[in-house]
Amino acid sequence: MSDLSGHLIGLLTAPLTVSLLIAAVATILRRRPKVMRVLLVVAGAVAYVGSMPIVGDALLGPLERCYPPLRQGVPLPAVGYVAVLGSGYTPHDGVPVTAALDGDGLTRVVEAVRLARELQGSRVIVSGGAPPGMFPPAHGYAELARDLGIEEQRLVMFDTPLNTRAEANLIASLVGKSPFILVTSAYHMPRAVRELQHAGASPIAAPTGQLVRDHSVGDLRRWLPTSSGLFKVERALHEYAGLVALAARPG
Repeated sequence: MSDLSGHLIGLLTAPLTVSLLIAAVATILRRRPKVMRVLLVVAGAVAYVGSMPIVGDALLGPLERCYPPLRQGVPLPAVGYVAVLGSGYTPHDGVPVTAALDGDGLTRVVEAVRLARELQGSRVIVSGGAPPGMFPPAHGYAELARDLGIEEQRLVMFDTPLNTRAEANLIASLVGKSPFILVTSAYHMPRAVRELQHAGASPIAAPTGQLVRDHSVGDLRRWLPTSSGLFKVERALHEYAGLVALAARPG
């Protein structure tokens, strides 16, 4: 996906955005009260269902289970690179880098550094660009990696790619067909692996930041709308849309 289409898909797969659009159409059709009432009920249902934790877990679960985490206590594969994909980074007012990185980004880079410290001969690829006027996540990753003991000469920075496809192409141009460890959020891993394989690379998945936990279906709290439930649904729908776009891509 291009950066523009990625943002558009993100908006159209956000339950609250869809709910507001339906409500707006209902307002336009206020002279047809029966249709308006039906549309308002649909808008409310979309917002409610799209914010339920149980729905978010049901959608995210298949994505997160595609690739298991690298097992603790088992020797890591001997690879030359550990690559971590970008997320969000908003430095401001002198806050520490751990606050400037979003939750996904912080989890990803810490896991990448942990793995790289076990693989003493490996280099760390920190990836992630940003639109003009914003800050590339790769810069925040590099800063935190250095703070956590990764030497400057072990860092490779890709601070221009604006989406997963561009990241995959840059990483593949560096590592070729040699296996390397890929670190990203568990829900994002299926699409990231496919993008890298499409680019000709051979990633070894090291998913992190798993969001789905084992909960009882009978837990009533999972049926009530929450911000975390909304986040899970949005993330899952965005990834499924990306996978569909990837599958439809020629070649």
